[in-house]
Amino acid sequence: MAKQTGVKQIAANRKAFHDYYILEKFEAGIELFGTEVKSVRAGNVNLKDSFCTVKDGELFARGVHISPYEKGNIFNRDPLRPKRLLMHKREIARLYAKIKQDGLTLVPLSVYLKDSLVKVELGLAKGKKLYDKRDAAAAKDATREISRTIKERNRE
Repeated sequence: MAKQTGVKQIAANRKAFHDYYILEKFEAGIELFGTEVKSVRAGNVNLKDSFCTVKDGELFARGVHISPYEKGNIFNRDPLRPKRLLMHKREIARLYAKIKQDGLTLVPLSVYLKDSLVKVELGLAKGKKLYDKRDAAAAKDATREISRTIKERNRE
């Protein structure tokens, strides 16, 4: 069988962009078992309310829900188990320092296939306040309204 090339997005965490300012993005591998990989390839991943933690120098994604594979029977794992993320020790140490010092958090932004490997895009994020969310929503509505009026004027 030929090796797949390219990038195919499986799942995205849109809520993260609503709740956080994304300061930096990182790519990490994810340690999965066989039936989990098959479930990911089928697109059964949910990143809502997920976050990352560092424990003993290792990076874990918590709250990432990978639905059990339908034909997996006894080999299926717990859908919400913490999944280990694969990054270099130096990168993990740097991220851990930023998280502890600056009060930032690591949030999984998307899961995708890159050359037949499952990868996770992580975002170093700072939480938004309620008024920031309102401002962002108002700006989005304003730009939508402006583009709507321009489109109507161009038709005439």
